[in-house]
Amino acid sequence: MKSISAKNSDAAETKTQFVKASSPAITTALLFAAMFTFVFCALLAARLLAQDNPAQNAMNVPPAPVTRMDNVTDDYFGTKVTDPFRWLEDQKSPETRAWIDKENNYTNSILSKLPGREALRARLSALYKVDSIGMPIEHGGRYFFSKRAATEDQAKLYIRQGATGNDDLLVDPLPLSADHTASVRFDAISTDGSMIAYAVQLGGADESTPHFMDVATHRELPDKFPLARYDGVDFTSAKDGVYYTYQTKDGPRTFWHKFGTAVSDDPIIFGADVGPEKIVGSGITEDGNYLLLEIIYGASNDRTDVYYKDLRNNGAITPLVNDVAASFTVDEGSDHFYLQTNWNAPKNRIVSVDIAHPEKANWKTIVPEGDVPIQGMSLVGGKIGVSYSKNASSLLKLFDTDGKLVRDVSLPTIGSASQISGRWNSDESFYSFDSYFVPPTIYRYDAATGEQTVWARRNVPVDPNKFTMQQVWYKSKDGTKIPMFVAHLKGLKLDGNNPTYLTAYGGFNVNLEPSYSGSAVAWMEQGGVYAVPNLRGGGEFGDAWHHAGMLEKKQNVFDDFYAAAEWLIANHYTKTSRLAIEGGSNGGLLMGAAVTQRPDLFGAVVCAFPLLDMLRYQNFLVARYWVPEYGSSEDAKQFPFIYAYSPYQRVKKGAKYPAVLFVTGDADTRVAPLHARKMAALMQADAAPGKPILLKYDTKAGHSGGAPIAKQVDDTTDELNFLFWQLGVVPKPVS
Repeated sequence: MKSISAKNSDAAETKTQFVKASSPAITTALLFAAMFTFVFCALLAARLLAQDNPAQNAMNVPPAPVTRMDNVTDDYFGTKVTDPFRWLEDQKSPETRAWIDKENNYTNSILSKLPGREALRARLSALYKVDSIGMPIEHGGRYFFSKRAATEDQAKLYIRQGATGNDDLLVDPLPLSADHTASVRFDAISTDGSMIAYAVQLGGADESTPHFMDVATHRELPDKFPLARYDGVDFTSAKDGVYYTYQTKDGPRTFWHKFGTAVSDDPIIFGADVGPEKIVGSGITEDGNYLLLEIIYGASNDRTDVYYKDLRNNGAITPLVNDVAASFTVDEGSDHFYLQTNWNAPKNRIVSVDIAHPEKANWKTIVPEGDVPIQGMSLVGGKIGVSYSKNASSLLKLFDTDGKLVRDVSLPTIGSASQISGRWNSDESFYSFDSYFVPPTIYRYDAATGEQTVWARRNVPVDPNKFTMQQVWYKSKDGTKIPMFVAHLKGLKLDGNNPTYLTAYGGFNVNLEPSYSGSAVAWMEQGGVYAVPNLRGGGEFGDAWHHAGMLEKKQNVFDDFYAAAEWLIANHYTKTSRLAIEGGSNGGLLMGAAVTQRPDLFGAVVCAFPLLDMLRYQNFLVARYWVPEYGSSEDAKQFPFIYAYSPYQRVKKGAKYPAVLFVTGDADTRVAPLHARKMAALMQADAAPGKPILLKYDTKAGHSGGAPIAKQVDDTTDELNFLFWQLGVVPKPVS
């Protein structure tokens, strides 16, 4: 079982997606990542910088709309906290809807008039609107993949008969919505490639609807499934039905569905006693012999229980490991389970389990923990593909089943490689590679010989030879050394005046390796600096690095970020008035902390899909998943450290804050949009006059992407143009 979701898809805060791809595994990578590198954008002609222009920054910005206060007071263990905008939590109330309309009108009246807008939009269009293709999955000699033409708004699902055959369209999402906000993805493919399950997703919501199709006839099965948050849909070998898992109102449940019967009659086969604070994932191994099930204890990656069911004889659901406080991911090949785990190995190890003798006393470590953290595992060609992160850059290695190194996989340069995607009984596999200014390339890799060839390359109008990247190390407040990637055009003059884009994440064990971004390219083409520090809370250096940035140690993440900004200033890359910061989701929390703790350090901020009221976050949507990472104000011991940094409670009357653009939307069903609504209203009411506080609120936007490409260009134009405006830069055309 393997995930068919795109690399860097960012759903990790909420769920694990399990789908059958080219190897028999359950990939429990909590999909964060759709927002950690949210939208870095920008554009400009070859090195052309405008001078600081305070008058331009002021630009006669009208006052923000006045928002009614209701001042609800809560008592947290004797500490009384007043919330002036509690009423804005009600997303559906007519008053909130009217308020959103006023805020959008205010924001649009400003952003639509900014200089350089059309030049910026033109370059972003050229960078975004290119032919793109997803990682292929081979089953039964057929190759399944997504593909989007440069002129199309959404990717479509295709099949290719043989490696060099013609591409046949399977699913076109464009007719599904008039505004092209519906998107599709593969959820599962039968072992012989004769059937597919695909999901239809509306806007950026995490919820989707499964559909089932006969590949030969393109006929859809009549079985109707509910719109929900699914964490596994997979075919049996007989293709007479599917096992599937989704979040019910009572918690995650795994069901069995026989095709042709009513979904409402499907029996629960697992998870009946699992609460909504946990995640359950399911998937069937490539050979069809086993149903694999996982219980994930929240999104902090600290505990996973693993179960299996022998489908050949309708065996009982059997625990493989459910008594260890550690994370596990599982794959199966040739009657062995292979486990990646941090149990007694903070940087992870890989264990082999004979299914006939699955007791822990019989487990065998085949790839031991090393100095470099293991990030992922896959089975391909009877071998084990292992991905590592060395100083926040990818390494790929291939081992035999005894743990002997077969070979290293040669990568083009420092950057980000996906896990090798393949099948246990085939030597053919694929992986993708990219870096900040190197567009994604998909390689076909032969596990037997090590030969690799380009399967698909995204032909973006960008010359990587114009750019340079280095990794620097700086000291945080407590002396800890933190790495940071710094990229820009070659020959950049370090005069302390370069517009600089600083973005980070710092949480949930998520890595930020160098990965391609059209908006980052556009920013650097302007002569700007693009900087990404690897803060504590991420997974770049194993469990200790993650734990050093969670719960009561969350302040370390913020301090690491401030130290990165100070290093860039001290080393003459930029200055405060030329320093823009951006972050989304957990990175949005980072932006909120930066604005309220160090408003003196930054010139402009984009805060996207953020968590900001940390005293109440756990009450909304799926945020109970994140309590193991952040803690909860409902806990007397945890309340003090959360209250100390919670951005919404740290806004001060009359403080001089940098300009802030909050970005969110109704379809964010992961991080409740109320955070951005309340914070925008509070800062507009309390901030000193001068710098604009804006809210860009899309009634169809959400956390999980899905926006049509034209909308992505428009949104990125707004966000980058806002930053350029505040940094005193007018975007110029790029030839």
